[in-house]
Amino acid sequence: MDFRNTYEDVAYAAAYAKLEFPGTYYLAFRDLPEILSRHVRGKRALDMGCGAGRSTRFLRKLGFDVVGVDIAEEMVRRAQAFDADGDYRLVADGDLGQFADGAFDLALSAFPFDNIPTAGRKVRLLLELARVLKPDGRIVNLVSSPEIYLHEWVSFSTKDFPENRQARCGDLVRIINAALDDKRPAVDVLWPDEDYLEVYRQSGLKVVEVCRPLGRIGEPYPWVNEMTIAPWVIYVLGRA
Repeated sequence: MDFRNTYEDVAYAAAYAKLEFPGTYYLAFRDLPEILSRHVRGKRALDMGCGAGRSTRFLRKLGFDVVGVDIAEEMVRRAQAFDADGDYRLVADGDLGQFADGAFDLALSAFPFDNIPTAGRKVRLLLELARVLKPDGRIVNLVSSPEIYLHEWVSFSTKDFPENRQARCGDLVRIINAALDDKRPAVDVLWPDEDYLEVYRQSGLKVVEVCRPLGRIGEPYPWVNEMTIAPWVIYVLGRA
């Protein structure tokens, strides 16, 4: 598969680093505080795929002692520059060997699985995330739903990519992030629900909860399809 992580591009990383939680992204993070309060007991967290650090800072505001890690050097550099007090580390692809077994109560992965192209690589990373969790710890895997690549949204557009409709598990799909100054499409890997359930099974994980957040009346955005179609899926996982 000819796939290169969009977020390793210096110019795209610079545009992405400016984002916080606008528009459709608001739904990805709106329900996380309540979800974490239901499922996570301790306060030691790993932010896997931290990017420019917005999810790491989000966890810290919730009271977590958090380490942010990413494979994209440009993203880690920007996270460190923006948040000098944060703990941000560059890691090799899927390599969490610097962390001891059972080191964390929570492993949050907000969007990096959209850019992991094969089942084998997904399983390897999930096994590593499970290893660094405490026995009662939780992985929270926030991913794009397959539907996000088929519709229009407050923050995204896919109308220029009708080929997305023929995509199957593991195929590349394109989407334009309207919230960015850089209008080049991001290239993601399509991975439907049933295929996520299979890689979780292969990783020795159980699904504790699945959330598909929808927009609500009265929220501060002019929702397009967000009130009827969930753009995101939030999986809460534990050891089987």
